[in-house]
Amino acid sequence: MASCAALVTGCILVACPPCVNRVRRKIQGSMFLQSQHNRVRPHFLGSHISQWFGCAPVGGHLTVAHAQGYPIMAETNDASPSSKLHTRLRLWEFPDCYVFEPIDGLADLYLSVSRTSGTMNLVQDLPSRGSTTKHKVQTVYGVIGVLKLAVGSYFVVITDRDCVGSYFGHAIFKVTGLKILPCNNAHNTTSTDQKKMETKFSELLDSAERTIGLHFSYDINLTLSAQRLHDLGDEYRALPLWRQAEPRFLWNGYLLEPLIENKLNQYLLPVIQGSFQNIQAEVGSEMVNVTLIARRCTRRIGTRMWRRGADAEGYAANFVESEQIMQSKGFTASYVQVRGSMPFLWEQIVDLTYKPSFDIVRQEEAPRVLERHFHDLQKKYGAVLAVDLVNTGGGEGRLRERYAKSIEPILSEDLRYVHFDFHRICGHIHFERLSQLYDQIKDYLQKHKYFLINDKGEKIEEQTGTTRTNCIDCLDRTNVTQSMIGRKILESQLQRIGVLGAGDTISKHPTFDTNYKILWANHGDAISIQYSGTPALKGDFVRYGKRTTQGILNDLRNALGRYYLNNFVDGTKQDAMDLLQGHYMTSVSRDMAVPSKAGLLQSYASFRLAFALVMGALMFMLMSLRQARNDVRHLLLSLMWAGLCIGITHFVRANGRTFTNQPRFHKSRH
Repeated sequence: MASCAALVTGCILVACPPCVNRVRRKIQGSMFLQSQHNRVRPHFLGSHISQWFGCAPVGGHLTVAHAQGYPIMAETNDASPSSKLHTRLRLWEFPDCYVFEPIDGLADLYLSVSRTSGTMNLVQDLPSRGSTTKHKVQTVYGVIGVLKLAVGSYFVVITDRDCVGSYFGHAIFKVTGLKILPCNNAHNTTSTDQKKMETKFSELLDSAERTIGLHFSYDINLTLSAQRLHDLGDEYRALPLWRQAEPRFLWNGYLLEPLIENKLNQYLLPVIQGSFQNIQAEVGSEMVNVTLIARRCTRRIGTRMWRRGADAEGYAANFVESEQIMQSKGFTASYVQVRGSMPFLWEQIVDLTYKPSFDIVRQEEAPRVLERHFHDLQKKYGAVLAVDLVNTGGGEGRLRERYAKSIEPILSEDLRYVHFDFHRICGHIHFERLSQLYDQIKDYLQKHKYFLINDKGEKIEEQTGTTRTNCIDCLDRTNVTQSMIGRKILESQLQRIGVLGAGDTISKHPTFDTNYKILWANHGDAISIQYSGTPALKGDFVRYGKRTTQGILNDLRNALGRYYLNNFVDGTKQDAMDLLQGHYMTSVSRDMAVPSKAGLLQSYASFRLAFALVMGALMFMLMSLRQARNDVRHLLLSLMWAGLCIGITHFVRANGRTFTNQPRFHKSRH
């Protein structure tokens, strides 16, 4: 049986001793697993560290920054020295300014930021400071950008990071700590409404600091697929990273604008939101590396219930590009597939019911919005296969009918639509029946292939089309389906390069198969947490290949968690997202009152109140029914409680929205 590498490696940071000059470069390295004589052992990059990270090793001690293992991918050319980004900065907090001091050896100038106006200047020295004055100092790992509001400017900086792998030889980091630095000392709050406004902004900024799933690299553009990077060539890759970036996947594009205006090139750090996962294991006698990247589109970013469907420009909610990259025997292959909400105007507003009704907005615009969405996809990916997994009946059925009717006029050889009623065919346990879907789309996948290059960088195959999958949330059913497609594509790639024989499958190699399932399960969980607040449902099938009792119980817990978050948390979270993306109402000013809520109940309503009302009524009804066996009077009492339950249900349906946490400042859901 083939052996498998334990995933125990990570990035290594070389810390210089205190005597080393403050501007001397600290080195980022990496250790990875290497196979030798059917045995896997850690391998440290020593004298060859500059080959992978474009810097020379210096004396110092090794500090393990992240204890998980990932393979090193093929190297790409480094950008020019003038475009190198600062990897470490010392942040000085003075009474009148913030000063960023580069400590990575890339520059001798300091960035000074006024705490009064937010203006930025490069200076040669730190401000003078008295011997008795204590200044707050900390290390930061990059400036994500600047948020400009009517109440002042705010610098967003990275205070902590984890190395989560490597991408074409360059370290990839996950943001694990954010800090927002206010630059609004000049603003004096006077009126009550202004104080309320600033309190609201403070709440949103606190929420923004808890943003998850942010990833970045100091050396390589994460917004582009492997095929796109290859096709653009070395000249394009020599540009500064922010100029290479695909705008729709650049999470901090809006925040970078003030830095671009000030030409602070070495601070322009592109960030994506999504997921980055690696596995490495043997298949037969060959080592196979697989990387799975999620890139979330920021044009319609948001939370589960507050971003549904598409906007008028055709940008779909929860639109995520998933790229699976395989490396083995000197070959590199990738396959890109996407997910996204049904691309027309519809919504599902929370109202305390478990499954709020679906509402199609401006039905007459559906064909135009949908056509624009698929036109953009075809420009970017080529042919498109739209796989629709929603139910045939009920509220989902009405959405399916609108989708099918609107897409029909534009169907062609390069745009196909397939409906597969996941719940009816697969139920809750028979996910192996997805083979029926594969039989329907197999010819499309074989025709449009995947990207493949050899060890010389020569293109052997090109991906000429993508698969677009959706359910309602584009989370649970979608992830199960995408993992099946990814598996079929990977098997085809491994057969092509001779790692697998004809007719051989991944499932015949249990160790690799187990790791591959975990890879996709973690991928689905990461996307789900960013959109819904909980891990994906049906994750046990993706993770273990079958439904389990524990998995079903986890689904129940996560479903209840989603209900709570959707109704009582996500409104504020949505406002924070809009704030960071520049989608916030631009008319909000210091003279504008905070929008008032509709009534007294809304001001004091909470999850505990609504839950207690319903559960209390049900409890007394059950007690009364038990007593009613021997007493007609108690039968009447039970009927009264039943009526109360029905009344509460109708009240929730009619007025439930007033109890929920809704976004308050966003321009429009569409």
